[in-house]
Amino acid sequence: MSNAARPTRYDVTRAQLGELLHSEPRFRVDQLWKGLYEQLGDPADLTALPKALRARLDAELPVALTTMVERVNDHGDTVKYLFELPGGSRIETVLMLYPDRVTVCVSSQAGCAMGCGFCATGQAGFTRQLSAGEILEQVVRAARKARELNRRLANVVFMGMGEPLANEANVWAAIERINSDIGLGARHITVSTVGLVPGIKRLTEWPMQVNLAVSLHAANDELRDEMLPINRRYPLGVLMDACADYLIAKGRRLSFEWALIDGVNDRDSDARELAALCRSLPLAAHVNLIPLNPTPGYPTRGTPISRVHQFRDRLEQLGVNATVRRNRGTDIDAACGQLAAGQPVQQITLGRRLHQRADHRPDE
Repeated sequence: MSNAARPTRYDVTRAQLGELLHSEPRFRVDQLWKGLYEQLGDPADLTALPKALRARLDAELPVALTTMVERVNDHGDTVKYLFELPGGSRIETVLMLYPDRVTVCVSSQAGCAMGCGFCATGQAGFTRQLSAGEILEQVVRAARKARELNRRLANVVFMGMGEPLANEANVWAAIERINSDIGLGARHITVSTVGLVPGIKRLTEWPMQVNLAVSLHAANDELRDEMLPINRRYPLGVLMDACADYLIAKGRRLSFEWALIDGVNDRDSDARELAALCRSLPLAAHVNLIPLNPTPGYPTRGTPISRVHQFRDRLEQLGVNATVRRNRGTDIDAACGQLAAGQPVQQITLGRRLHQRADHRPDE
């Protein structure tokens, strides 16, 4: 392998590893592969390998992620990492700790180009795609941390920085290796999207049974056009058709994410519109309600928790299964929509419809 083509540690394939170790006994490839993905070790830790080889591998297969900051929230149940990538871009990865398990929220891009104004990542803009190895390394580090805490890595959610379906090839490659090399079942992996319909269609055809979560946030095109600009390209009718095809093909539960914004998308009319969309699908969809978390570039506030529960109750009255997601890590800017990797964010100007809704809250 030439220096110019040498990948970072978790980008390397078994074939490339064999090329790198061509002068070593063939069993060394298996030893190293198991050491990286089953033992979750660094080459320097793999004492079954000769010391000189460990040193060589540590130098020739560098990690991609440099830890800049590790923060733990006040409750001790959320850990956020700020990583620097080769070239200087930065991403954030969040671990959510439970008594016996860990869920990791991984980033798929440095920044995001989708332009959703209420999300800090969108406010900061897009920098670059992550490689499959850079995504995979976030999961390896999470699995290692879980083991240190006597927990197991139970779930991987692609809900960090970036739009996974805008980095499709690298996300698919990372998922295949999370499944095959780390050994996490596909049904414990969730891909979230703001509604890139071509990617949803390809996910529908993909044989792996990963979960799909769609960041919906509005159930009519006029409002969703302002909140999520991608809706102008793939409006709700097109998106719902793709979701229906996914449900028919996979038979898996589909989740809709709904960030509740005070006076904007938390009215009874919004609940009725959302319920109608859910009922239009061939199988039931589950709604995750998330009170909007504060971000520096968005001038509105999240729905008060009492109204969040009222909105959930109204959805359930209308026959929709809904859950209020607990905000984790708000005090360390690790909650949904808050990841910006320390980058400056752009102040968002609300559109006419958002202004009207936020300023006037008639309850019909």
